Amino acid sequence: MTAPRKRVLSGMQPSGLMHLGNYLGALENWKTLQEQYDCYFFVADWHALSTNYADTSRIREFTRELLIDWLAAGIDPQRSTVFIQSRIPEHAVLHLLLSMMTPVSWLERNPTYKEKREEIKEKDLSTYGFLGYPVLQAADILLYKSDVVPVGKDQLPHLELTRELARRFNDMYKTPVFPEPKEYLTKFPKVLGTDGRKMSKSYGNTINLSDAEPVVRQKLKTMVTDPARVRRNDPGNPDVCPVYEFHKIYSPQPVQDQINQDCRTAAIGCIDCKKLVADRMVERMAPMWEARTALTNHPSRIDDIIQDGSRRASHVARATLTEVNAAMKL
Repeated sequence: MTAPRKRVLSGMQPSGLMHLGNYLGALENWKTLQEQYDCYFFVADWHALSTNYADTSRIREFTRELLIDWLAAGIDPQRSTVFIQSRIPEHAVLHLLLSMMTPVSWLERNPTYKEKREEIKEKDLSTYGFLGYPVLQAADILLYKSDVVPVGKDQLPHLELTRELARRFNDMYKTPVFPEPKEYLTKFPKVLGTDGRKMSKSYGNTINLSDAEPVVRQKLKTMVTDPARVRRNDPGNPDVCPVYEFHKIYSPQPVQDQINQDCRTAAIGCIDCKKLVADRMVERMAPMWEARTALTNHPSRIDDIIQDGSRRASHVARATLTEVNAAMKL
């Protein structure tokens, strides 16, 4: 008999259209993981409320768009369980139970808590939900007894909190209900946007998976380059150029080497350099655009996938919560 596959869980918030940073930082990992793990991928719509509670008007729309992007990018609902967080009420129940035993000091030391409050000044994040969202995140992970969680380095403190809560629960109730999940670091922890900062919806510097080819090319045309290279005949420095970062992702090594040399000697200008990487990017995105169109034209397929994924996820979630209730004598 073959050993059962280890389980992976990961999710994304439907807080906007999916962009290349999401794809390169997460989805490419997910596609690889579903080859060798029992994967659970969910749209974290309740998590989106932690920062968007005052305006929920587009969460349903973004949830559907997110699912379409996942499927178009290669997430296979036959091999992975794809579902929506709010369809599985056990997430909320386990969050409640874990919150009862989570010290406030554990949440206040979370580095992301202070960083986000400083970064998102236009929203009131002095809420219980925002302070406690790492506990909901822990509930998401532990509910499926996940062995591996794909994360970026900025998410490592959250995963460590999940492990601490698993240990605390198991020790407190003398029952080994939860395994301690391991991290699986993303290949591209930081993808730069068109303004040279980290690609982010909040910065408005994204290249979206749903952008048409002319839009992608136009965004790349306006992308910042080496700020010291003012004129065409000025030599450039690829080490500080955001466009060259895309070459390192999309262009083969010989092209990268040639661009590196030609930029430093001013043998190539920024316009031509951008066109080369745009061609490579469009070539990689074209199959996703075709798949996206097919999915958009058959909305019932999305509904069927959501229903099937919810059924499969619910089966696991209920079984775990039964164990939790038994351990807590509830």
